[in-house]
Amino acid sequence: MMKDQDKSEKIQKEEPKFRPVLHALTANPGAEMMRYADGKKDIITLGQGEGDAPTPDFICDAVAQALKDGQTFYGPILGSNELRTCLSDYYQRIYNLDIPSDRVFVTSSGSTAMHLSLAALVDKGDEVVAVTPIWKNLLGAVELTQASTKQVSLDYIDDKWQLDLDKLFGAITEATKVILIVTPSNPTGWTARLDELRAILDFARERGIWVLSDEVYGRLVYEGVRAPSFLDVAREDDLLLVVNSFSKSWAMTGWRLGWIVGPRVAEDKIRDVALYNKLCPPTFTQFGAMAALEHGEKFLKSQLSLWHSNRDLVVKRFKAMGNVHMSYPESTFYAFFKVDGEDDCIVLTKRLIDEAGVLLSPGSAFGKEAKGYIRLCFAVSEARLSEALDRIERVICK
Repeated sequence: MMKDQDKSEKIQKEEPKFRPVLHALTANPGAEMMRYADGKKDIITLGQGEGDAPTPDFICDAVAQALKDGQTFYGPILGSNELRTCLSDYYQRIYNLDIPSDRVFVTSSGSTAMHLSLAALVDKGDEVVAVTPIWKNLLGAVELTQASTKQVSLDYIDDKWQLDLDKLFGAITEATKVILIVTPSNPTGWTARLDELRAILDFARERGIWVLSDEVYGRLVYEGVRAPSFLDVAREDDLLLVVNSFSKSWAMTGWRLGWIVGPRVAEDKIRDVALYNKLCPPTFTQFGAMAALEHGEKFLKSQLSLWHSNRDLVVKRFKAMGNVHMSYPESTFYAFFKVDGEDDCIVLTKRLIDEAGVLLSPGSAFGKEAKGYIRLCFAVSEARLSEALDRIERVICK
């Protein structure tokens, strides 16, 4: 009896058993800095990837009406037929592309879209080649599948981020199942050209490799209506999954709604993974998504006008400081910069929190080659941005 009791007590004292992969997950420096700043007073937060504008009323009103109408039950696993058709129409109207609704899979956020895609494509022993700098959560999503990641960094040449296709293609091995790329790029603002997209897709097609493209920032461009997309150069049956989200374009970061565009052969597989994951995207929020797609262009243009001005302000202020270096962002609402003599981005980020009261994201949150950089989100009011830049200047220029 005593032996059984001793055994029971020993088991209770042991650490709970979780999957080994969870213990092996690499740290997220961006999340660590948010925790570091938590509770500190008078902090200007420019570290997260969102603006300070609330979701516009016409989107909220559509959801409020859906709730009144009782749209609170389970829905189709890959989204309502109405929303999938609405997304198909959106691609025709904005992208001039014919994307049938059965190739559109609605998900509970762009992040979930990435997780579902990876869960459908890779397994332990497979390899994902990722173009970096890249948001740490995407690398973490790969880690959870137990696939390995090989990082291929953009090159920073003459104050511009550039993609070396030879370096990317040279990193591919027989174990490579997926090329993961974010364009436009979070955090650099780099955007792949159409010829680069075509070259990547041609290379992958010849080898039976999937391309997984995060195009969440595709509408956040300062020239034209949208960025080039892999869908511009793809065939219907290409091994291509394009992930997107409602979050950035229509101030819906807290709504957690996104989508995937893929070949028809992927529909059942994504549905199967989603069934045992999130089951279905929230029913009533999809009415807000349809409102955003159908009536959201005016709001997006007003946001882009502000962000365009803010981008120019950041570039001007950093250039005047003399010791700050960054590329001119072609897209997104980020400035990805480095400061002379500041090689440890974690130390500098903490200094800016402690001495300037400004929270930014350390470059190490975006891959091993970005450790000397800092990311600033300028999708806020001009007054708030100006105050943050004043504070930053007082610290890094003293």
